Amino acid sequence: MFALVDCNNFYASCERAFQPKFNNTPIAILSNNDGCFISRSDEAKKLGLPMAAPAFKYRKFCEDNGIKVFSSNYPLYGDMSTRVMNILGTFTPDIEVYSVDEAFLKFDGFENYDFDTYGKEIQRTVQKCTGIPISIGMAPTKALAKVANKIAKKFRSKTGGVFVIQSDEGRIKALQWTKIESVWGVGHGNLKRLQSKNVKTAFDFIQLSDDWVKKQMAIIGLRLKKDLEGIATLDLDDDTRDKKAIATTRSFEYTYDDIENIKERVSTFATSCAEKLRTQNSSCNHIVVFLRSNRHKKNEPQDRGSVIITLPYATDSSLIISNYAVEAVTSIYKPGIKYKRAGVIVSGLVPTNERQLDLFLAENPKHHKIMKVMDNVNDKYGYKIKIANQDLKRTWKMRQEHLSPKYTTNINDIITVR
Repeated sequence: MFALVDCNNFYASCERAFQPKFNNTPIAILSNNDGCFISRSDEAKKLGLPMAAPAFKYRKFCEDNGIKVFSSNYPLYGDMSTRVMNILGTFTPDIEVYSVDEAFLKFDGFENYDFDTYGKEIQRTVQKCTGIPISIGMAPTKALAKVANKIAKKFRSKTGGVFVIQSDEGRIKALQWTKIESVWGVGHGNLKRLQSKNVKTAFDFIQLSDDWVKKQMAIIGLRLKKDLEGIATLDLDDDTRDKKAIATTRSFEYTYDDIENIKERVSTFATSCAEKLRTQNSSCNHIVVFLRSNRHKKNEPQDRGSVIITLPYATDSSLIISNYAVEAVTSIYKPGIKYKRAGVIVSGLVPTNERQLDLFLAENPKHHKIMKVMDNVNDKYGYKIKIANQDLKRTWKMRQEHLSPKYTTNINDIITVR
């Protein structure tokens, strides 16, 4: 048996967990730099606030409708996500963290359990320990658990936020209700192919022949079909696997037309990528650097430049990655352009202890010790050590005019109980 656990309106729920006075108030969360809305409470949705709506266009709408607006508080959301996932891990050892607010659970050896009761116990425990409401869909396969979760959320007044598909009759009824465009794993390309076959629901999809599905949607599509038929073919993914690429991309707090400021920002982004590489014990072979002007300002000159660098050897050194990234900026930068966004992506990742060595080119062996000291100091005391082409007094800062306190990650913001 599988379960998909989904936190309801997660970012909004995190804010409410520490400010319960907003429990019945419509609230909305903004993206980086307070750009657009990325999370809305049910009340805000009912008022008609669109997802991804630009904040500046809907400022008056929010004021007129009493919508409480928050800047995204990622340290808080990340910590609350970890707390939720740790609690879920006490109910079964088999867990796949699917996203910041979703997780798949697998229940092997739970044959004699009443899953509706067990699901409600999970729900109560998470709510009690974190204040975060969750919805749970349970079924014999992952794809069906996704379907069950949608039903649990859609019909919350009847399901209580927990829905279990256990019988074949229940499975068929759920698939007949599920529109094909809502099926997990059906992308835009496959959707067109399915609609050409007059497939409107998930139930219509499983009526297709295995040969057609395999030919048109490859083996992944066939596995999805079997999963929806109740035959488990999709298991939990190993969440310890390394990423294939790591990116740090940011919008600047201001627009910059001088190359020195841009170099400093890109150096900081490159250093962030290198730190992430070391965290997962990886090294990179390629670096991608890009610059973007502000596309919303149509009256200003526009530019979108990028460059790919193949390194002479795989590395996780902040010094080397930063130097190459800064060189790349020099080749991309165009005088007179006001740049608003930049990014660094490292790819071609290999395990650091398995990287290919070269007889004639090699990383300075001192870098490994330097990086280890930097990481230890920065982890313990905050970013006290930086490389020379970074501004020692400057950190990347978003526009966050509506930021709530970091209740669980900053000692100065912890709630005081009187």
